[in-house]
Amino acid sequence: MRILLTGASGAIGSQLAPELTGGGHELRALARNPERVTASGVDEVLRGDLLTNEGLEAALDGVDLAYYLIHSMESSAANESFAERELRSAENFAAAAQRSGLRRVCYLGGLVPADRAPSQHLASRLAVEQALLECAPEAVAFRASIVISAQSRSFRFLVRLLERSPLLPLPDWRDFRTQPIDGRDLVAYLKAGGLSDDVEGQLTLDIAGPDTVSYGQLIQRISDAMLLGRPAVELPFSLTPIASAVAASITGEASELVGPLMAGLSGDLLADDAAARELFDVRLHRLESAISNALRQWEKSEPLAAR
Repeated sequence: MRILLTGASGAIGSQLAPELTGGGHELRALARNPERVTASGVDEVLRGDLLTNEGLEAALDGVDLAYYLIHSMESSAANESFAERELRSAENFAAAAQRSGLRRVCYLGGLVPADRAPSQHLASRLAVEQALLECAPEAVAFRASIVISAQSRSFRFLVRLLERSPLLPLPDWRDFRTQPIDGRDLVAYLKAGGLSDDVEGQLTLDIAGPDTVSYGQLIQRISDAMLLGRPAVELPFSLTPIASAVAASITGEASELVGPLMAGLSGDLLADDAAARELFDVRLHRLESAISNALRQWEKSEPLAAR
């Protein structure tokens, strides 16, 4: 099978690439900066840009399975919102995929809240999902919450915030619940979704770890794993625009990432993953194991001051 991997230099793509090697598969990556693709298992790297259609036709030529793992929230010099850029990229990819005769596409998006309208960030992911589902006879769209891995920007943001803050401020969204997933389990789902013979038609599947926690509990469990004793301060408000700017400054993370992520913490974000668990045999790691493994992998390349 010939496989195209977009986002091969990203947190998820770089972990997925080695898992797709073997079995007679040929793995091709598409990247704006090919030199940034260092994941093992990639047979060929082509230069391309989904926003401009550069390299798409060549990248999809002869491909049976394509992974769409592109998600950009950086600012644009053309004053175009990230949602507009994301949708344009997805529509360009979908059109090229249809012309190429692509058989299966596999996408990773975000969970959709059941009781309210999605945030701008989650709405963008949903729009991309809808654009991609019809571009191939077989399509799998996974929806996940926070990914716990050493490369996950959301997890790294929380670790840096804990590491660098003398107090642990918990805004009013602290009691809302979610279901983080271990990065290893996410990669296993992506591999199965791409290679399984049981996929038929267009599937939208929630995936999640086995533990449901509040955002406050998640932060506390990461703090405990880091052996920190940060005093928690419960706030009766969120002040998301101000809080996100302060948090971005403390962690050194881009405000374009932090702001939309914090804006999505306005309610429970829970998964109905029964269909995914029935279709794919993925053994799930508990949250404590996921956090410990992510911190351990992080420390292999960079010491954490708090530890």
